[in-house]
Amino acid sequence: MCGITGFLDPRRTLDGTEAKQRLKAMGDAIAHRGPDAGDQWVEGGSEGGAWLGLAHRRLSIVDLTPTGAQPMTSHCGRFTISYNGEIYNHADLRADLDAYGSVPWRGTSDTEVLLTLIARHGVRGAIDLCDGMFALAVLDRETGCLTLARDAFGEKPLYFGLWKGTFLFGSELEALRAWPGFAPDEDSAALTDYFAYSCIPAPRTIYEGIHKLPPGHLVEITGDDVSSGNLSAPLQWFDPIGAALTARENPFDGSFEQAVEATRAVLTQSVARRQAADVPLGALLSGGVDSSLTAALMQSLSDRCIRTFTIGFEDRGYDESPYAEAVARHLGTDHQTQILTAQGVTDVVPYLAAHCDEPFADSSLVPTYLVSRMAGRHVKVVLSGDGGDELFGGYNRYLFGPRLWSKVSGLPGPLRRGLGQGLGAVPPGTLTAMFAALPNSLSSQLGWGRAGEQLHKVARLLRAHDRQDYHDRLLRTTDRRDVLADPGPEHALTDDMDPRLSDLPFAQVLMVFDLCHYLPNDVLSKVDRASMATSLETRTPFLSRSVMDLAWSLPMDHKVQGSTGKRVLRTLLDAHVPQSLMDRPKAGFALPIGRWLRGPLSSWAEDLLCGESLAAADQLDSRSVQRLWVEHKSGRRDHESLIWSLLMYLSWRQSAR
Repeated sequence: MCGITGFLDPRRTLDGTEAKQRLKAMGDAIAHRGPDAGDQWVEGGSEGGAWLGLAHRRLSIVDLTPTGAQPMTSHCGRFTISYNGEIYNHADLRADLDAYGSVPWRGTSDTEVLLTLIARHGVRGAIDLCDGMFALAVLDRETGCLTLARDAFGEKPLYFGLWKGTFLFGSELEALRAWPGFAPDEDSAALTDYFAYSCIPAPRTIYEGIHKLPPGHLVEITGDDVSSGNLSAPLQWFDPIGAALTARENPFDGSFEQAVEATRAVLTQSVARRQAADVPLGALLSGGVDSSLTAALMQSLSDRCIRTFTIGFEDRGYDESPYAEAVARHLGTDHQTQILTAQGVTDVVPYLAAHCDEPFADSSLVPTYLVSRMAGRHVKVVLSGDGGDELFGGYNRYLFGPRLWSKVSGLPGPLRRGLGQGLGAVPPGTLTAMFAALPNSLSSQLGWGRAGEQLHKVARLLRAHDRQDYHDRLLRTTDRRDVLADPGPEHALTDDMDPRLSDLPFAQVLMVFDLCHYLPNDVLSKVDRASMATSLETRTPFLSRSVMDLAWSLPMDHKVQGSTGKRVLRTLLDAHVPQSLMDRPKAGFALPIGRWLRGPLSSWAEDLLCGESLAAADQLDSRSVQRLWVEHKSGRRDHESLIWSLLMYLSWRQSAR
């Protein structure tokens, strides 16, 4: 796991020394991604000027010796790579390469294997053979073509774009901001997306003209492309929708019990591959199905107690650490829990935006960062359960969303939207108190401490105009655009829905859409930023193409049945953890943000929302922002999602100056 960055300048405006100085500054800006080593490589000498440079920051995980250092050049001398990630099947690929003839290996790194595969099969052919996560930049010195590529699911980020005649790229925007004079305008369309979805979906970034490479894509750049100012469109090397539909068209034909065994086999292989490391590793354990199963399989493959880590909360309505601790005791792991206090929130939250690269408002970044920081003091690698929900039907919206729509879609639109408006006008705290006071109430299903928040989500859904709008509202964290001075035309992620999804049942449309959008743009972005800010590598066993193929081949009732999701995973977990420990509503990493903003975070919020930061943010309508803040502070209305988005945007602006 590392950080990469570089430039391509066909004008050759820099000599070799200047180029390396700039590359070093770009690499230093993302040194947290790779604190163990850093180096630069330049193509072109001082006489003719440098036309391409690669920089690398190393977090040493596999082959800790200098033979694993980057940038690295292939044995044949044709290809040079700067690469961030892990190829988990590199030992098998190495053996396959040796079967074709002796390779003069310099060391045992996966980078050398990947580079040798590229020399043999080309970039696209090589990465298609890899089970791994990666973002890479590789130069073909024979053709002068620079190729950037990103892994199938989008675990590793990669930004790129043109700035004043130079092509720049990097694992984080921080690397690009280190280039002298780099100061693009903010992209108003990206900001509109941000206030809808709490993140900026690929390929946009917060900056005009700078892009995220989408998951499963590569882009090829030449000096002529840069000179003309016209970059080639990214090419898709992995099509998740096509893969899902192909697997669905070739259904698993065994019994449910056989499906459980098949899932056990494919997940065990994935976990085993992701435990290969030359440094200590552990697991993030929330106490939910996915993380518990990951930890259980890790422990079953280990001859010693694995290390597990959990974050908890003082607010018992949000604290799931006792469940995680119970799972850890049953599995016999070496477990640590950190309880997040009000003071801990005050100390950490104001600085999180600096780690996010661009505005990012998923509040679960807070516990993800803290659990990563805790784990990073003891290990360099952790496994997580991310991806299990999207592949095996774990989110409540896959169960609840289609059912609610089937019940309310027949109501007259004005009546349905009026009901939503009325329900949304009641503060969440009032709704929670009402339902908590009733025995055997709806709150027992929603989670007694958070019934009001869930019902506010229902209120937003009821205001949908049609099914596509309803789907988009399932993805949105807020539908308020009046905080923007000039919001521009409204755009929904579902406007770009692939027509191949039109024949799928609604629940499966939601699942594959989340796999393509919510997972990489929100979940994996959060995990990457939080973990890499603490120099911790996170590996995700569920995000293997073989796991995905099996998951999408299973009948839907193997995944979702009645009011229960992830049926096959739950059954598999029963062999490791008592069912009594897992029978509870799904919670996720939810936080009492609304209360924190009226309590320990109020001074920080007040400074941003009523001071110079807001005045300098000309993209925002300051009067609307201040009115919302006054309403929230008073408790008359709850605007926690929108206020949090505003705060993380303003905090990001401060950090990016």
